[in-house]
Amino acid sequence: MIKSSISNPLKMVVSGVILDLDGTLLHTDGIVSDVLKSFLDKYGKQWDGREALRITGKTPYESAAVIIEDYELPCTSTELMSQVSPMFEERWCNIKALPGANRLIKHFTGHRVPMALASNSSRENIETKISFHHGWKDSFSVIIGSDEVTTAKPSPEIFLEAAKRLNLEPSRCLVIEDSVPGVAAGKAAGMKVIAVPSLPKKTNLYSSADEVINSLLDFQPEKWGLPPFEDWVENTLPINPMYIGGPVVKGYGRGSKVLGIPTANLSTEGYSDVLLEHPSGVYFGWAGLSTRGIFKMVASIGWNPFFDNAEKTIEPWLLHKFHEDFYDEDLRLVLVGYIRPEANFPNLESLIAKIHEDGRIAERALDLPLYSKYRDDQYLKQHDA
Repeated sequence: MIKSSISNPLKMVVSGVILDLDGTLLHTDGIVSDVLKSFLDKYGKQWDGREALRITGKTPYESAAVIIEDYELPCTSTELMSQVSPMFEERWCNIKALPGANRLIKHFTGHRVPMALASNSSRENIETKISFHHGWKDSFSVIIGSDEVTTAKPSPEIFLEAAKRLNLEPSRCLVIEDSVPGVAAGKAAGMKVIAVPSLPKKTNLYSSADEVINSLLDFQPEKWGLPPFEDWVENTLPINPMYIGGPVVKGYGRGSKVLGIPTANLSTEGYSDVLLEHPSGVYFGWAGLSTRGIFKMVASIGWNPFFDNAEKTIEPWLLHKFHEDFYDEDLRLVLVGYIRPEANFPNLESLIAKIHEDGRIAERALDLPLYSKYRDDQYLKQHDA
């Protein structure tokens, strides 16, 4: 469960924001895994992701040392870097911004909130990555890499240098970070810190942060004395449409039986990247069933903290009373808005009540032209023959 440790948010007034890059603004995890899988293949080793926690937030050379040690590789950090660097460079153009990143940058730029980018990557590396994202470079008053300071995160040096270049006292800066070393660095610098964990189900490691949020979509600037977002519409946040489809499969058997809510479990085969890129939470939109038509829908994406799923899944609830199951039918989803982050609940009754509230919010919102237009999306009607 994501908790906020803000006791009196109105007193926490900041003047500037310092952002990390990889895992905070950019979805680099998938590319890192792809490169390391290819690299380790050459040594007859298999990347299984177990080092993800140990390398998140580290400098490239620190990460290289971890990989060499854990996989007992016969090379030095320099040799490893010389082999993987070209592989990364080929892929930087494909890195996607994390959901909420463009919204946040555009919002602060529009309100003239000073922003700095402070990353454990090198300055050149940072510049290359952000060059593929329109307007990012000009939005930051300060960009600073680990090669411009003596010691990288978890040392506070990079954040203190960023504050100095922003002309702000450290106590007036808000750091947004995805890694444990980054959170430690921000707190050591005497700054307020929001953690947006890039590693799932590891929020317990971020207890030193002032606030832990599920994703940038849940960031509330007004808690920190910054201008609020004004794009929420009737308790919903419009998102770029997300398309997922496939056959309806048998799931955990708890929708109708335990919750009294008949969710349709969707095979995520072929959609793992889509689920990986999008934060867990409750979304809504339109669902097309090959033989039955198009229906309003609310869906949870994630691990369902109350039941503690082992894998990230999507569980849509079609807001219509069906009289029989529709296993194996082709189901197409167009997710068009966001309602809230995943949460845990003290008991089953409160979980069920919240799901029904989500359903009511989605029902109302989907009547708005902003969302109702997607009912005619061709994707909902393109079913396999």
